[in-house]
Amino acid sequence: MNMSISFPHLGIYLDHVGKSISVFGFEIAYYGIIMGCSILLGLYLAEREAKRTGQSPDTYTDLVIYAIVVSIICARAYYVIFSWDNYKDNLLEILNLRHGGIAIYGAVIGAVATVYVYSKVKKKSFTLLLDTACIGLVAGQILGRWGNFFNREAFGGYTDSLFAMRLPVSAVRAHEITEQMWANVQVIGGEQFIQVHPTFLYESLWNLGVICFLYWYRKRKKFQGELFLTYLLGYGLGRVWIEGLRTDQLQIGSTGIPVSQMLAGVLILFSLFMIVRGRRNMSVEERTQKNGHQESD
Repeated sequence: MNMSISFPHLGIYLDHVGKSISVFGFEIAYYGIIMGCSILLGLYLAEREAKRTGQSPDTYTDLVIYAIVVSIICARAYYVIFSWDNYKDNLLEILNLRHGGIAIYGAVIGAVATVYVYSKVKKKSFTLLLDTACIGLVAGQILGRWGNFFNREAFGGYTDSLFAMRLPVSAVRAHEITEQMWANVQVIGGEQFIQVHPTFLYESLWNLGVICFLYWYRKRKKFQGELFLTYLLGYGLGRVWIEGLRTDQLQIGSTGIPVSQMLAGVLILFSLFMIVRGRRNMSVEERTQKNGHQESD
């Protein structure tokens, strides 16, 4: 199988990009390695944010253990629910994660649910935990998307733009190749190649911008939970347009509506509403306190 990946307009040609590494005869997927590294990076940054805000870093060490398990289950469940036709005749395949099939929004839902339960059990602030954890969450997403690069998956439709990524047809899943890709297939050295949007790269770079904004905004937030809402807003804005490019969209039944694109849109509106309401309430409270001080003087 041809294992090359190239970005011809950028002059980048990688002749062999493997999907796994062999350790003592045991194959370890790069995707798994990257996911593990993204979790460690996210935990590290969340612990640093916890120290900055006067919290115990151990809280997030404990929390991530539960969140990993729940998030993987929810990410898989999200994918299976919206790809049910692929699993309804072979239910055991649901447990086969080695063939891929997890969804980041499912993982986010699982993580938020875990944080909520943890906050109730440990009697901690749910919104403060979210504000702290979202820094690590988006950092993990920045790195985690590169797992899609090694797997040659989660790419967009045909493009001849500056960032166009060229992949051998033999290395990708056939059902993700659209008619437009086939119409523009290139034959080089007897091998067929498609040229696509590297949406993994778009999302990774977008999230890099999101985390930079969060670091700038964190000292300017007005209420607990605002930083997490800002993450949902920023990530959602990117996901809306990036999801529209992808050829492996999870859709709502036979409607043709990409579920993650729709969910991103809903979260954008929800986050905007909650941020505006929260900041308005804080402004009213600040004015009330100011007036109260003036009357007492």
